[in-house]
Amino acid sequence: MADMIDIPDEVASIIAAISDGGYEAYAVGGCVRDCLLGKAPVDWDICTPSLPERTIEIFKGCHVVETGLKHGTITLMLNNKPFEITTYRVDGMYSDNRRPDSVEFVGDLRADLSRRDFTINAMAYNPSRGLVDYFGGEADLQSGTIRCVGDADTRFREDALRVMRALRFASTLGFSISGETAAAAHRRKSLLRNISAERISVELSKLLTGAKAGATLREHAPVLTEIIPEIEAMIGFDQNTPYHYLDVWEHTAESVDHAPADVTLRLTMLLHDIAKPDCYTEVNGRGHFHGHPLMSADIANRTLRRLRYDNETIDAVTQLVLYHDAGVLPDAKNVRRWLNRIGERRLRQLAEVKRADSMAQSEKYRKDKLDALETIEMLIDRIIEERQCFTLKDLAVNGRDLIAIGMPEGAEIGKTLARLLDMVLDERAENEKTALLEAARLFRKK
Repeated sequence: MADMIDIPDEVASIIAAISDGGYEAYAVGGCVRDCLLGKAPVDWDICTPSLPERTIEIFKGCHVVETGLKHGTITLMLNNKPFEITTYRVDGMYSDNRRPDSVEFVGDLRADLSRRDFTINAMAYNPSRGLVDYFGGEADLQSGTIRCVGDADTRFREDALRVMRALRFASTLGFSISGETAAAAHRRKSLLRNISAERISVELSKLLTGAKAGATLREHAPVLTEIIPEIEAMIGFDQNTPYHYLDVWEHTAESVDHAPADVTLRLTMLLHDIAKPDCYTEVNGRGHFHGHPLMSADIANRTLRRLRYDNETIDAVTQLVLYHDAGVLPDAKNVRRWLNRIGERRLRQLAEVKRADSMAQSEKYRKDKLDALETIEMLIDRIIEERQCFTLKDLAVNGRDLIAIGMPEGAEIGKTLARLLDMVLDERAENEKTALLEAARLFRKK
């Protein structure tokens, strides 16, 4: 696999310049991992025993940003692209379970690599020496394994965010977490309370949009309960209904996999049934969950705010959770009304949510639901293509037109326009100016 590494010209020139300055240098970490996987790295990081001040001298005349001299890092800008160059180091104590209280610069590459999180991220490469892999990272890439460098408990105590990173890599790479590393992640999950919500939400979003998200949710649900406690009640909660063959958590994980790999849609599937255990009632041995969409939407809203998601994502997920079980019928009138209520983009998202939900339900009822969704999406396409009216701005008349026929300014204008739109949506009137103005006159007479 190592012969697959093809470093960019900028990286080669950085390594060469540092070498000419009397020091070794390597591409390191995620960029090496991605190259070995045949992926194009997003970022390139370089490590070297050269101290930051010396590295700055080597690149005198270049655009250098003193990113984090305390931790040995500078950022070199080449061709408008950033390249981080960090001095070999070992870390001191991690009193906050996130960042080292101090670092010590060293001249040993192995010591530097030994402080890193997972074996697949602890490899280095330069063109003359080739791949440096002290901890079996290449073998773990080949076997699809996430494994901590050294003692897993120590790695997670140092930086608790690594617990979420382990799950994220398992999901995005389609890997399994080794038994020892997984056990330590579960043991140390409570340390996630020391990590900022913003950092956790970034890892959660990446986890959810990974190719193996559903399996990761199933295997490591206890870790997720640390950041979303309501998940715990979902695990193993039987639904006792012919519409479902999975418990609430298994259904949730399955539905996540069936949604497009979009953060908003995957968060919606994660949270769409989160209130079901609280809403459960049973009649003649059959389970019911009356009111669960509203309660789930409330929990989703509070959860995403706690995790510091942006307002746009919070609003979208909350609305989709609220309407995930609502009746959108495969007829033009109903589709126009839903377009009026939530807009084109949200209705298309809702169709995807309903499809993912259906794919994780009993197969007996699935085909009819999927056929209806296909019809709904075709109707949306036709309504948009034909520029059919479904909002006030699409209406062939406006407030000025109503004033022109003698209607006084004020609340009556708004009420009349709403009634006219309602008639058009219901196909009781054509969206045509003369006909709508005549209808408005009739309203006034009545």
